[in-house]
Amino acid sequence: MSCKDFRDRLPTLHEVLSRRAEPPVDLFNFYIYMRDQAQSVDFVIDLDLWLDIMQHTSLCRLYVRELRRSILVSTPNEFDKNTKEKLKNFKEGEEGDYLRSTMCSDKDIDVHIVASNLHNYGPINAELNNNRNSTNKGRNRESCISSEESHNSSEVTQTINRKDIRASAERVLYAYLIQGAEREVALPSHILRGIATAIEVDGRDDPEVFDEARDYVFQAMERDAYPGFLQAKALGNIIPLSSLLRLLLGLLSLFAGLWAGFTLIFLGATRSKRTWVFIPFLIGIYCLYAHQYFLDPILVIIGLSETTFLSYMRIREPYVKKLLLKRALWVLLLIGVTAIAISLLFILVPSYKL
Repeated sequence: MSCKDFRDRLPTLHEVLSRRAEPPVDLFNFYIYMRDQAQSVDFVIDLDLWLDIMQHTSLCRLYVRELRRSILVSTPNEFDKNTKEKLKNFKEGEEGDYLRSTMCSDKDIDVHIVASNLHNYGPINAELNNNRNSTNKGRNRESCISSEESHNSSEVTQTINRKDIRASAERVLYAYLIQGAEREVALPSHILRGIATAIEVDGRDDPEVFDEARDYVFQAMERDAYPGFLQAKALGNIIPLSSLLRLLLGLLSLFAGLWAGFTLIFLGATRSKRTWVFIPFLIGIYCLYAHQYFLDPILVIIGLSETTFLSYMRIREPYVKKLLLKRALWVLLLIGVTAIAISLLFILVPSYKL
């Protein structure tokens, strides 16, 4: 993330889903959190639906860009000048409007002109009909998310045709939005009916078909899952399983410290010997506080956050790094004060040899 993108706040859900946030609050960690910690299959399916809708939108953008590029490279003399001028003036900011106008029903005059041009000119037609399976689900979803940015930044060497767009829209519909689908999403019936009618009856496959579904699942994730994600990743750096192990280790170490302290007292050991009880007390208190706050101060100072069990990522989001460091220093202070207080209690008490 460049300095220009630095924000003195936590990222929003939209920034996370748009891949404008860094670990540990990036899209990859959000997906892992939804899968492993949110403990709800519905959350994972909602996120999968949102990602597939955005993948369909990206596919449509690529399709429109390739149409524009192909038509500008090889335009017949009789091609409508107004349409050519519109394509020349196409800008990134106008992409949404042009995308909608180009992807709508076959009655649109621009689509007729483009289709005629593609069929009449072999080289362009051959290129655009080189079918690529852009929506293959064979890839693991996590790998897809973690490699999405590098994939998007690479040069597109294959082209997309209209059948790819249609197949992508139908795949989203049949995978998530019809009754009895493999990964059916719980959406209001009027949204489901509207999408099914638009695709199956009206023959639409433009991204606007999925707008209501996309907004609905986004609001559900923002309301029900995202606050917990921020609490887990922006205020802590260990997962529940690691926290539980620290609890067990902390209790064992605390018990060992108590056993050693009482043993040394009743054996009449000197105060200098009893100072050794500080070590098990320090370990025990450290682990107990780490469990309490879901935060390991040493890992924070090193700059690591746990993604899955014993798997770590560098903390790269500037504000989260600053926030975790402040919390780590505060927890270290609590650990030190508590460990010293308990140790002094066992060191300064008079010994009594049985």
